Parts: sequence; structure tokens; C-alpha cells
Amino acid sequence: MPFSGKEEIEHISGLARIKLTSEEKSHYANELSSIIDFIGRLQEVDTSGVEPLYQVTGKENVMREDENPKILENLERDIILKQFPERKGDFNKVKEILIRKD
Repeated sequence: MPFSGKEEIEHISGLARIKLTSEEKSHYANELSSIIDFIGRLQEVDTSGVEPLYQVTGKENVMREDENPKILENLERDIILKQFPERKGDFNKVKEILIRKD
């Protein structure tokens, strides 16, 4: 699909719910066009002998077994339960955290 500039910018800004002025649309259309042209130039480079690079830091993810003795689990649970002034059994009452905005 060929790049048509302002139409794509309008579509993308609509998806992101961002209002742009006509000057901003022109600016971003030019920027996006430059980026797409550069990507096209990169695709012309012969990389047949180049190994893929997946990460550059050399760090590795270290995994360990979870340790949670029942004594600590119950102690932590009791401490947490005591922090809530309102509760019903093992359920704690908290303030509403999700607010719907229309």
C-alpha cells in the first residue's frame, strides 16, 4: 500500500485520539515520508552474511525457584489484614480505583 501522507496521519491521529492542526499534519506527513523512504533504502542493503542480533547488553535472565514458607505467608497475611479498617472475612474494602470518563 503506497504512502499517501496526510490521510495516513489523519488515520493514525484518529486511532490515537490526538487532534492535530493542518500544519502538524503536514509536518508529520513529511517526517513519516522521510522515515518510510529511509526504511526503503535499508531494505536494499545486502545482509545475507550478517548474523541476526537479538540483544546487545550480554545480560541473561536469571531464574530461581520461588520460596515462600507458610510461616512467612501467614505472618505477612495477618500484617496486611490488620492494615485495613474495613473488611469482611479475608476480603479488604478499598477505595474505587477505576473511574469511567465519558
